[in-house]
Amino acid sequence: MPGPTSQPDGLAGIRTLPQLLRWRVKATPAAEAYRHFDATAQRWVSQSWREIDAGFELWRRALAAEEFAPGERVAILMPNGIAHIAMDQAALSRGLVPVPMHAVDNPDSIAYVLVDSGALLLFVDTLERWQAIVATGQPLDHLKRVVCADAGGLITPDARIVGLDHWLAQAAGATAPLPDVVIQPDDLAAIVYTSGTTGRPKGVMLSHGNVVANVKAIARRIKAEPHDVFLSFLPLSHTFERTGGYYYPIAAGACVAYARSVPQLSEDLKRVRPTVLVSVPRIYERIYALIMQHRASAGSIERALLDLTIAVGGRRFDARQRHGVPSLLDRLAWPLLKRLVADKVLARLGGRLRVAVSGGAPIAQPVIRLFLALGLDVLQGYGMTETSPVVSVNTIDDNDPHSVGHVLDGVEVRLGENDELLVRGPSVMLGYWHKPDETRRVKDADGWLHTGDQARIENGRITITGRIKDILVTSTGEKIAPVDLETAILADPLFEQALVVGEQRPFLTALVVLNAKAWVQEKERLAASGKQGGAAERAALLARIAAAVKAYPSYATPRAVWWTLDPWTIASGLLTPTLKNKRPALERRFADEIEHVYAKKPAAITPT
Repeated sequence: MPGPTSQPDGLAGIRTLPQLLRWRVKATPAAEAYRHFDATAQRWVSQSWREIDAGFELWRRALAAEEFAPGERVAILMPNGIAHIAMDQAALSRGLVPVPMHAVDNPDSIAYVLVDSGALLLFVDTLERWQAIVATGQPLDHLKRVVCADAGGLITPDARIVGLDHWLAQAAGATAPLPDVVIQPDDLAAIVYTSGTTGRPKGVMLSHGNVVANVKAIARRIKAEPHDVFLSFLPLSHTFERTGGYYYPIAAGACVAYARSVPQLSEDLKRVRPTVLVSVPRIYERIYALIMQHRASAGSIERALLDLTIAVGGRRFDARQRHGVPSLLDRLAWPLLKRLVADKVLARLGGRLRVAVSGGAPIAQPVIRLFLALGLDVLQGYGMTETSPVVSVNTIDDNDPHSVGHVLDGVEVRLGENDELLVRGPSVMLGYWHKPDETRRVKDADGWLHTGDQARIENGRITITGRIKDILVTSTGEKIAPVDLETAILADPLFEQALVVGEQRPFLTALVVLNAKAWVQEKERLAASGKQGGAAERAALLARIAAAVKAYPSYATPRAVWWTLDPWTIASGLLTPTLKNKRPALERRFADEIEHVYAKKPAAITPT
């Protein structure tokens, strides 16, 4: 039943997500809350907390008119933006459970989530997307309403389908705010489906208490300020973005600007000029690749300046982390190197970034060290959907790029069998939706979540060392973590994507997607030295791969390579919505190529 919402004095008193928003609106009503690009007016538009909440009110009323009971599910299949969070906030205020889905996921996966979650309403971006979902043939009769964002004057025999404008217009006219439904911290705040790298995704049940606890712990570790601007481009179906890039800025009173799209991200970074970035490693890897490609084609003076900047900047970072002082020479050189090199490189990110957080997957050391040397504090963290998601993160003053930082306040960690990282605390999920056996398998009776990740814990600092399920065992008995090798390979800008295989095989093979421009340059280099043809190209690729993984044992060096210029995509079912490899799907897709590689004798690896 609707009831009054008490207003806490500060963040410490917040218990639910609707309470968090109400508190923020009351605390700083006139401050900038959100910024988005208005495609009609062709300009960026800002909204204050008071204005955005007034806009949300219409969505609350429209959703209330559907008369869904608290606890029912509302599926959101929209790109990042105001409309997405408006439906999210409306659902939360009515005691409903958002089910965020990745906007570019394939129709079969979307239909599966709709059926599994039992959602009563779907908010979808286009009618074409809805028709593709219907075409999968999965039963969708449980859906009572389909709100289509682009269907203004929609006429359809399916009475469930309504255009967004019409749906909202039916709720207009009231003046008094609609009271929120009374919600408890243990009530569901979302069912977030995991990426499903090895099979069908599972619905992770996160309560209001789970998410709010994580927001509070993040706020104690990384202090965003009201003047900060976040640029949001990770999908809001990703818990990393939901908590770190959406709910946490509400707690901090910071502004979130929604990027237009990933292809326009470079332009949006320069236009928005964010101060905080929340991203997965792939974005940093792409920028690193561009810098390295530029270095390769630069003149000797420009190349030497970049190398000197990275060397001096790296020593400055190391000295700061040791609470020491850089050498006199480095102190004298840095202002000039910063102006000539570092500032120009970081201008690609807008030029105002003071902190960038990397999570969701490991980041290669050459990549993170480059940004740290340029003066950008990239903080690597660790978490998973099941922990709402952040477990640990580095800080500006205590940043070990080899690790994922110290555990957050209120979160417990320990090592179990086979050095598996176990996590317990208020942000650990309630369980998997309709999968009690799966829940018991990963969350024991004492509340410890079995992460599946291997780790070291030294003085409270966590270092992830591998993934238990992803360990390859070769026919010679060697155990290898392929994700570590793939991360190292992707630090070379020639490689866009990589998969290492070799289970019960005599040696490892790398399947790689090449950067087209870099590959042309590499072939030109080979031709200039009199090396042409498939064998020379294969040898060159193996040499590059060997150089990338040189920090690993010799048995972990791939001895064969297969390459393509065609990228692996979410739409083709080869990547998860968070851009992780779907290993079984990739191995099935390229089974013939893998068999062909192993039918041949591996090439010798020689430096090029």
